[in-house]
Amino acid sequence: MDKVYWVYITTSDRTEALELAERIVQNRLAACVNVLSAIESVYRWKGKLEKDREVAMVAKTTAGMLQHLTEFVRQHHSYECPCLVALPVEGGNQDFLQWVHDQVAEKTG
Repeated sequence: MDKVYWVYITTSDRTEALELAERIVQNRLAACVNVLSAIESVYRWKGKLEKDREVAMVAKTTAGMLQHLTEFVRQHHSYECPCLVALPVEGGNQDFLQWVHDQVAEKTG
């Protein structure tokens, strides 16, 4: 079974997060996407200190689908350089991890 990944993504607002989450799951790029509450982000962009409200998301996917998910987010995200980082899942409920695998494994193109 492919390793499961916990993928953290930020978006400009809740509307973008929900739309992106729905498209990700519809396309079987992740089994599930949690849209979290608004966050405050402080970062440097193009030499300038920025402070923005964003919405964070967490997608659960597999190693085999991670690159597809990354490319999809890059193509459909409003940011020039979207935050997307993936952390390997080292353990957990095996039934849930199998469910994640089953949901993305059924991707039909």
